[in-house]
Formats: sequence, C-alpha cells, structure tokens
Amino acid sequence: MSLSPIKKEILETLLRIDKALKATDVAKESGKDFKPTMMHILGLVRMGYVSTPEKGLYAITQKGKEALLMPDLSKEKAEAILSYAPHDKAFHFFAGVGRPLNLHAHGIRDFAIKVEKADSESVLFHMNRGDFEAWFIGMGDADLAKKVAALKEKNLGAEDLRSQIHETVEQRYIELAKLVGQPICLE
Repeated sequence: MSLSPIKKEILETLLRIDKALKATDVAKESGKDFKPTMMHILGLVRMGYVSTPEKGLYAITQKGKEALLMPDLSKEKAEAILSYAPHDKAFHFFAGVGRPLNLHAHGIRDFAIKVEKADSESVLFHMNRGDFEAWFIGMGDADLAKKVAALKEKNLGAEDLRSQIHETVEQRYIELAKLVGQPICLE
C-alpha cells in the first residue's frame, strides 16, 4: 500500500524520535497542524504501521519501518554496524572542501562523541552534502542514515542540528548495543 506524503512524514518523525510520543508532539515535530496529524495517526494505527503502547502515546511498528523500506535488524547486522572502522573507512570531519579538521570517527559510538566536538560549520557542511547519511549507509545502517536525513527537513540551526544528530546517533548506538548484549558506554 502506498503512503500519502503526510503519513510518510509522520512515520519518519516517529522513526527519527524512536520513542512513543503524544499526537501533539508528533504534530509539533513534523511541523503539521494537530487535527490532520491526529487523523493520519489513527489511519496509520488501523494500517498497523503505528501502535499505541500506552493510552495517548504512539510509536512506529516494525510494519511501519518496513513501509519506509527499513530492513529488519539481526544481531549479526547490529554487530557489523557497531564494529570498528579502520582509518580509511572512518568518518573524516571537514570544515569545507580541502579543510580537514583532523577529527575522525571510527564507529557510530565514536561518531556520537566526535560530532559534538566538530565545529558547527563542519556539521552544516557535511549535512548539506549528505555525507553523514552516506557514511552510515557505508557502515551498513540504512535506518540511521534515514533518521539523520530526516533532520534536514526540520531546517534547524547549526547547534540544534548538532544536538539532534548526536541524540539520534546515540539512541541508535544504545539500541544496537542492547540487541547484541554489549555493555553501553556513553562518554
């Protein structure tokens, strides 16, 4: 079944936030009016793409993730995503073309830490070029790439964008670490 653009945007918002939200929060995060958002959420619940874990709260289901073309995540896939990336496959932060920052991330946990250290010019540079999403896809995590790409739609300022990227990547790290039974180490 094909999703309308607003239903797709609601699902992407729930995927990006990755926790149960009130309908008012979904509307606010997606930049939509409450009443139409609520109507679409109820439609997504009927379709099985959104669940209601508690009264008044809504979360994306596996079926909803699949509707956004998110693959099911196995323990082996999670381990591969969490693995150390050698220097030639690490994310190299730049302030612009030909302007390296000598700051490198060797995995998604490391990325969450390093993105906070990169200057705002670098964050905007990489976000506008799609570099973050490309690296996450290269690491095997299309789900995280899609969540980060969805942040572009929010038109955030540099510091808010950095904070949202950090939070999104850190939440994904925690999710993957729990799946593989790895101790969670947040620095």
